[in-house]
Amino acid sequence: MLMREAKSGRILIGRLAKGADLLPALTGICVREGITHGEVWAIGALARARVAYYDQTARRYKTLDIPEPCEIVSLVGNISLKDGEPFVHAHLAVGDEKGHVFGGHLVEGCEVFAAEYVIREYLVAAHLERTYDEPTGLALWKSEAGCQRSEQR
Repeated sequence: MLMREAKSGRILIGRLAKGADLLPALTGICVREGITHGEVWAIGALARARVAYYDQTARRYKTLDIPEPCEIVSLVGNISLKDGEPFVHAHLAVGDEKGHVFGGHLVEGCEVFAAEYVIREYLVAAHLERTYDEPTGLALWKSEAGCQRSEQR
């Protein structure tokens, strides 16, 4: 088990530009603001969506394209480091005009129609970095002891 204590830092709220790609837009905010740990959630609508499902047997992601307009039913995720850079790991559920819901891992290819987000920064003493985990084939958190971050801004 891995556990770290975190203190709440800044809370950023905003709206993404129409036509933006949802995942790179959220990641870009984290990079520009220097947010290396935190949580993210969003609501809104997409002109088209793309999600992925991790096939545990094949150990690879399979994507599902939703080529029509849909509502963001839920977007929730976390922010940590991967290869030394801020990395947004989020799951997305979208609903179509008939109320059918599709969901999975947020990947590039989600075109924003309208989206409002909240990013809550966490201040941590030891970074959590995503590294390859052999038993699952995924990039999971590993403690990077000694990576200190100032809690003062």
